[in-house]
Amino acid sequence: MRIVLVGPPGAGKGTQATRLAGKLSIPHISTGDLFRANISRQTELGKLAKVSMDAGNLVPDELTIAMAKDRMRQPDAENGFLLDGFPRNVSQAAALDELLKTEAITLDAVLDLEVPEGEVIKRIAGRRICRSRSAHVFHVSYSPPKKQGVCDVCGGELYQRDDDSEETVRKRLEVYHTQTEPIIEYYKTRGLAVTISSLGQVDEVTRRALEVLGREDDGK
Repeated sequence: MRIVLVGPPGAGKGTQATRLAGKLSIPHISTGDLFRANISRQTELGKLAKVSMDAGNLVPDELTIAMAKDRMRQPDAENGFLLDGFPRNVSQAAALDELLKTEAITLDAVLDLEVPEGEVIKRIAGRRICRSRSAHVFHVSYSPPKKQGVCDVCGGELYQRDDDSEETVRKRLEVYHTQTEPIIEYYKTRGLAVTISSLGQVDEVTRRALEVLGREDDGK
């Protein structure tokens, strides 16, 4: 199967992408992993991407598309893939269409993980990270430490990352609504996009996704 996973920050895309890719036996292709892999291997695309990232800019569409194209042509993606973080705008979605057309393959589905904005803010702004090298993660509501501000594991100080602040989360949501959300409508007009609630337990969300894909959860 060839799937695109879409959703706002805090929707659990990374978790669901890993789980779904494993259950469907297809590679999970994320833009973050693509960037890191190309940069660590010092490919020409990686060098160009690093220049943009070091300057605090988004990696240009043409570089992201080129990396995705190269990754989707790898042997393990021959029978399918799950794209996470790409496409991130309508321009990239159109470029993906052209890419798939040249390869004579089509998308099977676009899964839209839906979560209320208030829940997104609660999920992200409530995260607390241990300052120790192990960086254990807690949440003030969902998995609070036994002692406020102290890591249960090593006793280190817990803190909130700058990009987890409510103000920053709202800005990230604004970017999502402006740039990425329009691709849901783009794919809906072609009958590919399906919206799935991302509320509830991780297993429940995975089951919903597999159900709309016509697959059963093997429980593994």
